[in-house]
Amino acid sequence: MMEFGPPLVTWERRLQTLVLLLWMLYLLLMGLIFLGVFVGLLFTRFWLLTVLYAFWWSLDRDKPRQGGRRVEFFRRWVIWKYMKDYFPVSLVKTAELDPSQNYIAGYHPHGVLGIGSFLNLCTESTGFSSLFPGICPHLMMLNLWFYLPFFRDSIMNMGLVSSDKESGTHILNKKGNGNLLGIIIGGAREILEASPGSYRLLLRKRKGFIRLALTHGASLVPIFSFGENDLFHQVQNFSGSWFHRVQNWLLKIIGLPFPLFYGRGIFQSSCGLMPYRHPVTTIVGKPIKVQKTLQPTEEEVNRLHQHYMEELCSLFEAHKLKFNIPADQHLEFC
Repeated sequence: MMEFGPPLVTWERRLQTLVLLLWMLYLLLMGLIFLGVFVGLLFTRFWLLTVLYAFWWSLDRDKPRQGGRRVEFFRRWVIWKYMKDYFPVSLVKTAELDPSQNYIAGYHPHGVLGIGSFLNLCTESTGFSSLFPGICPHLMMLNLWFYLPFFRDSIMNMGLVSSDKESGTHILNKKGNGNLLGIIIGGAREILEASPGSYRLLLRKRKGFIRLALTHGASLVPIFSFGENDLFHQVQNFSGSWFHRVQNWLLKIIGLPFPLFYGRGIFQSSCGLMPYRHPVTTIVGKPIKVQKTLQPTEEEVNRLHQHYMEELCSLFEAHKLKFNIPADQHLEFC
């Protein structure tokens, strides 16, 4: 049965819904719309605009792998506050981050749309710079998005960079310290694990970030976002089903699994594509010191990887009861 929201809603609440709706439309549709405009202009009298942008793009093509184009003005837009308050999303510090060091922050879980990682690391809505003064965050994003004209420029303004080794190396080698490279370790594949009550993380075989940390001597920071997986439901995709096979095929071909997700509606809470108004609390753990090792052995990688998983588990166990997670519920690694 359809459940409608209260008839009298404050303007603050309406603005929260509007901002989040526009963000979702932008994320899910504008890349394709920009691509259509880019190609379509070639067949109009405005064809020169496409040619000029293509020329600029060729000069700027390496920028996503060279730290992007982080602009504080966009990160501090007031609209992000309304988006944050919709859930709300909050950021919790458990230890100091020394600005004389560089960091690789492993963010868990991905969730369906990565809303928590975006708000915490790509905007100032949750007060990242106030909590961690002197730390400059970047967040890796699937390379596919940087091949979309115009869209690529907007996401770089937020501090998003491409998800390849060259990109991470550039940030960790930047002049000065205090650089934090955020990586959603589970990647796009972990989207398929995102459903309410799920604590299954793709981490056991993910060791590239460990090698990167060892090579550059960057401290590792485990981050767990409680509530991230509770924002949407997904159409069930059991392993071995035809739907699951199609999603895995799409993942291999284009890097995205295209989950069929649903949440609440704009004016009702029964069904729709809007996320549920569920609190998301992101806990930043204590940094793990890493000794710089230019050519780490497999044993060194495995040892540090095991240490990281243990610290992530400790972070989860220390805080899970605050979020009504059963005492016998633990993280699952696959």
